[in-house]
Amino acid sequence: MKINMKEVDGKVVVTLDGEMDTTAAVEVEKVLSPLYSEQDKDIILDCAKLEYIASSGLRILLSILKGAKASGRSVVMRHVNEDIKDVFKLTGFINIFTFE
Repeated sequence: MKINMKEVDGKVVVTLDGEMDTTAAVEVEKVLSPLYSEQDKDIILDCAKLEYIASSGLRILLSILKGAKASGRSVVMRHVNEDIKDVFKLTGFINIFTFE
């Protein structure tokens, strides 16, 4: 799993590349944990290269969303493929995340 974070136009853009399985989720959480409390930037999660997400990965994304909403920020999921979107539909997360 590769993760790239950069600031673009005052937003944090996170590119997720590979499979966010249970093993990778531990490292993903370490890298993304600053986003739990980032106070002033909206977050864009670019999932164009995300091939798989396990329940542990969903938990991480939900934690990011909760932290962002608590401080008035937004989280947008971009370029989510249909397989990943199906996981969000099955879990009901499709209704709590914003997709572009």
